Amino acid sequence: MARVLRILTQLMGWSSVAIGLFHVALGNAAIPGAGSAGATVDSWGRFMGAVFVGYGLAWLWAARQRPIPARAVRWLAGVFLLGGVGRLLSLAVHGRPQWFQIALAVIELSLPLVFFRLADSEERTLRDDVEATPAGR
Repeated sequence: MARVLRILTQLMGWSSVAIGLFHVALGNAAIPGAGSAGATVDSWGRFMGAVFVGYGLAWLWAARQRPIPARAVRWLAGVFLLGGVGRLLSLAVHGRPQWFQIALAVIELSLPLVFFRLADSEERTLRDDVEATPAGR
């Protein structure tokens, strides 16, 4: 489980950085269905892309720690879950978005549950290894 956490944490970090840079570079063109949303939405989207790069860097920071800090994983996963909740609110207020946004919502609502489950796996593995080591070694 600890190895799965490490791989998923790195994957989350690198994918968030890549997605964020994609939004910074392309603006509205990076959002399916928002190509003609105008300068205000384009500016906001590029700014949020930069924020998403920072979010990805936080995941990569966590992935570089030994052990990966469970508290950081839970907070970062909680932020991701909040994004999914935001999509649900948008769905309730404005109706069905472009299909890709629905797929993203499913990921944003389900993947945090995996991270919550795995969050302390590396800390637990290290703790178990220390407890299994005979005294005096």
